[in-house]
Amino acid sequence: MLSVKHWIGGSLVDGAGDRRLPVYDPATGETQAEVVAATADEVRAAVRAALDAQPGWRAASLSRRAEVMFRFRDLVDANRKEIASLLSSEHGKTVADAGGEVARGLENVEFAAGAPHLLKGGYSEQAATGVDVYSIRQPLGVVAGITPFNFPAMVPMWMFCNALVAGNTFVLKPSEKDPSVSLLLADLLRRAGLPDGAFNVVQGDKVAVDALIADPDVRALSFVGSTPVARAIYEAGTRAGKRVQALGGAKNHMVVLPDADVDAAADAAVSAGFGSAGERCMAVSVVVAVGSAGDALVPAIASRLGKIRVGPASDPDSEMGPLITREHRDRVASYLELGEVVVDGRAAVDGPGFFLGPSLVDNVDTASPLYTDEIFGPVLSVVRVDTYDEALKLVNDNPYGNGTAIFTRDGGAARRFQYDAVCGMVGVNVPIPVPVAYYSFGGWKASLFGDLHMYGPEGLQFYTRTKVVTSRWPDPATSEVDLGFPKVR
Repeated sequence: MLSVKHWIGGSLVDGAGDRRLPVYDPATGETQAEVVAATADEVRAAVRAALDAQPGWRAASLSRRAEVMFRFRDLVDANRKEIASLLSSEHGKTVADAGGEVARGLENVEFAAGAPHLLKGGYSEQAATGVDVYSIRQPLGVVAGITPFNFPAMVPMWMFCNALVAGNTFVLKPSEKDPSVSLLLADLLRRAGLPDGAFNVVQGDKVAVDALIADPDVRALSFVGSTPVARAIYEAGTRAGKRVQALGGAKNHMVVLPDADVDAAADAAVSAGFGSAGERCMAVSVVVAVGSAGDALVPAIASRLGKIRVGPASDPDSEMGPLITREHRDRVASYLELGEVVVDGRAAVDGPGFFLGPSLVDNVDTASPLYTDEIFGPVLSVVRVDTYDEALKLVNDNPYGNGTAIFTRDGGAARRFQYDAVCGMVGVNVPIPVPVAYYSFGGWKASLFGDLHMYGPEGLQFYTRTKVVTSRWPDPATSEVDLGFPKVR
């Protein structure tokens, strides 16, 4: 059985623990590899390697750090197919979908390569007589990332690119469900010229996470996953004195007004609801049909679902792959017992694997688990309301606040929605409003714990801290004792 290794100090390291976690092929249900879960001592070894590497990496010039990012970008680009194929084999998403993930990750590498400009501070000459004041941004030290199964390449790149280029060193704990891409990325960073120890990978589960939280040399934690775990990591990490950004779950609403283009809205709902089998934190899971919009929209969505080709990623004709595990597939399928099913995906694929076809449920009650739970699978719920105000209230009253969208031809309604929606990311006739890399990603309410969003400008801010320097170079002849408050006038 293939054993997935750690990456510590610039090379692959065999796991020494006695706990083994299965890595499935979601298309067949078979175990294709196993993760030897990291012990606390192995996590400490990774942190120690990062700690030893950090002074030298911090001392590297901004141009040198940017050069490494440029080289890494070229290596990722040259190895797109290998990265996509590897993550597809463990996650189950189609190779085309995996390629899209790699492309969005590359955007963050390209943003980070601009750090020499982005990390500039401020300078005020003559703030007081003979006194200058300036600010600089400095790295935190050793930082760590804990990433989810649904984007095993992109989400790590959201984190470590900004962290590394700012002068930090990094320890990654990827999902144990699809861990191998992390090792390929580590090797590409090594080939790009990153010093040994500056990037490390520890495979495992909660034991590794707890060790990272407890380690006093880890200065900051980034996390993406479910809301209960995000809250727990935020609370534990901040109690330990760390800076923490923890992105949680979502229940993204797509509001469709009666004047919307039905075909465009149906295409968007299907694309955003069933891409990557719905295993996206920005997937549309609820369509809110306002007034008469649902009468034409629901049949339009239903007519498209039977045309989606569900199958293994190894089949180039497949448009939607399996879910990540059998337990998750069964949990998602159980929601179809709770509502008015228009399209039932439970019989979409015969044979092995963790498949569930696209499913559509109409007239969902907002008290139902179909509405209240983050299903994280290919089940799209339709809630019908009479007015725009009712739709807005659903968005704003929901405990999650990751993303939302409105489909309409009315510019005034769209502007009002983006102004009123209590949500971190808003789309106007765009169903998955994931920001480009030079903005930042993150929700509000129970979708984010911490003050700063991920990647982009806020990502660089998260991985640095500001130092303000006040300097004076006086003529020694003018020096005197002054016990008063410092003067600026």
